[in-house]
Amino acid sequence: MSMVLPAVRFLMSAFVVFIVLLMGGSVVPRNANFRETPDGVPIYVVSNGFHTDLLMPLYETRSGIRWLDTLGQPALTAAFGAHEYVAFGWGNEAFFLESYAGGFPKAGTVARALLPGRTLMHVDFYRQDPAAGKHVVPLRISVAQYQELSRYIARSFQPDSAGRRVLRNAHGYTAEDFFFLARGQYHALRTCNDWTNQGLRQAGIRSALKAPLAASVLFQVRRAAARK
Repeated sequence: MSMVLPAVRFLMSAFVVFIVLLMGGSVVPRNANFRETPDGVPIYVVSNGFHTDLLMPLYETRSGIRWLDTLGQPALTAAFGAHEYVAFGWGNEAFFLESYAGGFPKAGTVARALLPGRTLMHVDFYRQDPAAGKHVVPLRISVAQYQELSRYIARSFQPDSAGRRVLRNAHGYTAEDFFFLARGQYHALRTCNDWTNQGLRQAGIRSALKAPLAASVLFQVRRAAARK
């Protein structure tokens, strides 16, 4: 027993230090010198308070990127061709699917999400741009940054043997959102918000050193939007 208690204390202390270091990464910026491009491409980082998405123009003329062409789903092209924006998010498959109808995933699902698990891409169509607010941060980025961010998003889908994006479900939470198969595994050190944060970082946009939470992502992009 005398050996057990010190070991438990050590593990608890190590866990606390790990959490402090993890959360501390939220306030350390990457690409700290990022400035918005005044006439750049409009994108948005949107959140529901727990999860973050990257909102992109459905068709961006200067880059020529057409997301409906990238998704390659004729039914979606027919239904959403007149929409203006599309949001992309990445996350744990079980967590996503158990969130239908506004429900919260089971405790066991949340616990298992700490370990490596399968993932999905969440794709949500917007008729128009959202209003800036507590959970919506608009940014203007260069065409080159937009192209790099788009490549990051496109690479996150898991294609079939013919290179096509694979639709997982006929619908998502509403009639305007859908799930696709995704690459990579979700776990405690690679969360949905880390996915968003990494995309911003790779595109040269201000981001956090580590972003396990939605607040971590929003903290840095708000500072990016405030710098003129």
